[in-house]
Amino acid sequence: MTDRYELTMIDAAMRSGTAFRPSVFEAFARRLPGARRYGVVAGTGRFLDRVAEFRFGDAELRFLRDHRIVSAELLDWLADYRFSGDIRGYAEGELYFPGSPILVVEGTFAEAVVLETVALSVLNYDSAVANAATRMTRAAKGRPVAEMGSRRASEESAVAAARAAYIAGFDATSNLAAGARWGIPTMGTAAHSFTLLHDSEAEAFQAQIDVLGVGTTLLVDTYDIEQGIRTAIEVAGTGLGGIRLDSGDLAEVAADARALLDSLGATGTRITVTSDLDEYAIAGLQASPVDAYGVGTSVVTGSGAPAAGMVYKLVARQGDDGAWVGVGKRSEDKASHPGEKVAVRRLEGGVAVEEAVLVTDHRATLDAAAAGGRALQVPLVAGGEIDDRWLGHGGVELARERHAASVEELPVEAHRLARGEPAIPTVFR
Repeated sequence: MTDRYELTMIDAAMRSGTAFRPSVFEAFARRLPGARRYGVVAGTGRFLDRVAEFRFGDAELRFLRDHRIVSAELLDWLADYRFSGDIRGYAEGELYFPGSPILVVEGTFAEAVVLETVALSVLNYDSAVANAATRMTRAAKGRPVAEMGSRRASEESAVAAARAAYIAGFDATSNLAAGARWGIPTMGTAAHSFTLLHDSEAEAFQAQIDVLGVGTTLLVDTYDIEQGIRTAIEVAGTGLGGIRLDSGDLAEVAADARALLDSLGATGTRITVTSDLDEYAIAGLQASPVDAYGVGTSVVTGSGAPAAGMVYKLVARQGDDGAWVGVGKRSEDKASHPGEKVAVRRLEGGVAVEEAVLVTDHRATLDAAAAGGRALQVPLVAGGEIDDRWLGHGGVELARERHAASVEELPVEAHRLARGEPAIPTVFR
């Protein structure tokens, strides 16, 4: 979880005597992916787990030594590595905008820079999934949405995606590892192969009901949809929990299915649709009699924006005289704002109107009320000790609650799927 240049920088800095200068790094996004109106911070809890276990063991040290990647002096330092600094950042689930100081890492240059790759790999992927998921849940307008994209991502990415989607409002996941690790509700019944395994559709439905009960959801489009629905009600009765549709023009098919179910007396049987849905397809089904959605590929790939575009930059460091110096790039299109920062979201009548990013003196305290807004950064790590509120099942639920509250602060127009400028401006002061 480390890029080579992190270690070569430390090695060279050791030679120049600057490796252990107190430093402040910041993770932020210069722009929102896909010209979206807002972003969602996700992955913070997973990143803190990685910080807790970030060590260079015998195998890693042997690899570095055998390939002569770093000096003997650096190998000795890495053998004892343990992050001992401070980290603060936006609470997981919080919204962010261009320039938002999402994560602030303070320590020596050496111990902070070596976390660059792991911080960005977690935040960029998880936030990309959450950015897609929040658009889908808003498009669903309160109807349940389930994540079912494990087979469209790598193994560990699948688990991370389920977590991020749940934080951004999804209701369940098909991924059992995500359920076990993070306490996310799991769902799942049967695929077309289960129907094809049996000698008839009726036998397949009966076998599923025998195990899961009549409250289950039957997949009715393996053969003919109309006949599948009739067979489902014949086998289960009008108390059948639901049917799933996975093919065809979903708006038309769902309308026909609802009419048929109602005519058969199954007025309480719910309709779930799947089949390569994204936020636009969900929005297009708003007027249809659909009760729930299952989303796969689009959510685990960020729905067209597979990375959140976050970067990790040195923004302040201490000089030999003990004074703190703000530093930043001046490159065209990649300039960064120097200096340590705190952030507040200014509200008017409970509606967000501005992201105020304040450049401060080192470790300055912030009176959010005096600054005219809600403080966005929270302590995550102090002196190397992780605040366990943000970990495990409890951390996921906190993040889900934070996301729901933050989204409600947005102006109404920010919820439209149309691409455009950020919902609120970021102002540096």
